[in-house]
Amino acid sequence: MRRGILGGTFDPPHVAHLIAGEVAYRDLHLDVVTFLPAGAPWQKADRRVSDAEHRWQMTCRAVRGVPYFEADEREVRRDGWTYTADTLTEFDPRDDLVLILGADAARGIQTWQRWEYVLSRTHLAVAPRPGVERAEVESAIPVPFTWLDVPLLLLSGTTIRNRVAAGKTIRFMVADPVWSYLEEHDVYG
Repeated sequence: MRRGILGGTFDPPHVAHLIAGEVAYRDLHLDVVTFLPAGAPWQKADRRVSDAEHRWQMTCRAVRGVPYFEADEREVRRDGWTYTADTLTEFDPRDDLVLILGADAARGIQTWQRWEYVLSRTHLAVAPRPGVERAEVESAIPVPFTWLDVPLLLLSGTTIRNRVAAGKTIRFMVADPVWSYLEEHDVYG
């Protein structure tokens, strides 16, 4: 199986995540794109992150209805910090894994736990992100990778949370089922 893995905090999962998954699916001829919300994201230890269960529920709703998208709960159910290297060992060794990252995450990949293993086990597909030049990513990743042809969207989880805090709408920045969940559960209060 040729599997794309799109991981992240997903606080909340938004349309830029879905677009990156769609472009990777089409352009890289993937069989499935697995959306993998981090349980306890170690790189955000110094920040407040919404409850893992909320992020899991929102991820399920974000991918609902797309037959080649799936949500995977293995990291939100794991105790302690979640590391991509550990998660990759749990996939079928016969799977051809493509790790889908934003350019900001890709630029910092050498700070990851066992990053060399991550690069040896996956092919990286990188989506552009505001403020990150392709040359920065190229200098950070010592192996060939795919630069995804994704439109540059000025959208992030931080932007969405700040808009909610300011009483502004986020509708259509997230999938409608995610928007409904956020409204119903008052996730960002």
